[in-house]
Amino acid sequence: MLHDDISRRAATDFSRARLKGFMNRIRSSVSGRPNELLSYEQVRECLHLGGPIYRGVEIVPLDAIVGSLNRYQDFDRAFMPLKNGTANRWENVDLAHYQHKDLPPVVLYKVRDAYFVVDGHHRVSVARKQGLEDIDAEVRECSCRVKITPELKPEDLVILSEKVEFLERTHLDRLRPRSRVRLTLIGGFDRMLEHIAVHRYFMGIDLKREISEEEAVTHWYDTVYLPIVKIIRDSKVLREFPGRTEGDMYLWVLDRQQYLSQEEGRVLQPPEDAARRFIESGDYWDDDQAIR
Repeated sequence: MLHDDISRRAATDFSRARLKGFMNRIRSSVSGRPNELLSYEQVRECLHLGGPIYRGVEIVPLDAIVGSLNRYQDFDRAFMPLKNGTANRWENVDLAHYQHKDLPPVVLYKVRDAYFVVDGHHRVSVARKQGLEDIDAEVRECSCRVKITPELKPEDLVILSEKVEFLERTHLDRLRPRSRVRLTLIGGFDRMLEHIAVHRYFMGIDLKREISEEEAVTHWYDTVYLPIVKIIRDSKVLREFPGRTEGDMYLWVLDRQQYLSQEEGRVLQPPEDAARRFIESGDYWDDDQAIR
């Protein structure tokens, strides 16, 4: 293929990529699915990332690349270009693709299962437009205390940031490595910290000695949180609340227990009994303290 023909084809590819970016924006507004690239700096700040540590050259799935270090406003989530100012560089990379030229690996930061581009945005964009599934990359991995997937949305960072702070305070992920506490309720992890503080206070009264934070956290998790979660799992009540979690239901149970104690003067029930009666009653549907 002649150079002029390839150049025209690359220009056409860029125009089509820009159009695809425009259509992606429309589809995103209708479906609600994320269309913006994530900012690595925002993720780093919210989730207190560690590293990065060099991991060498790897083959990375293109659909796992969801953000950028400094060009997250130039491309959409599918890495289609959003600005005409990127045309020259984009078309040169596209030319290299048609000419079968070897390009250096892109440079990526890895955060759990998601990747952020440090260098090579146009190479990623052209690869996506050409229908490739993966790309060679120099990977630098950043440590993160919470699970991150390519489906991460900007609004998820609020809850994940709260979870990171919860884990930094409690060290639950170290004390109970198999623990999986998930919430969708903003402020929920702060409420759990309050539960642990109250639990520690009453442990000290019962045992007549000082209770360490670590002892309080593990005892709360083993004797309060897990038993309630087991009742929630056995009841399969979460089938009625798509998108909600066991942690959400745990908070609702404790809120309900506290409400009945304070507002209606009922004797405070043990958490397991409160959970069982709350779920069996089904009254989470229709009063002011109900699940929404």
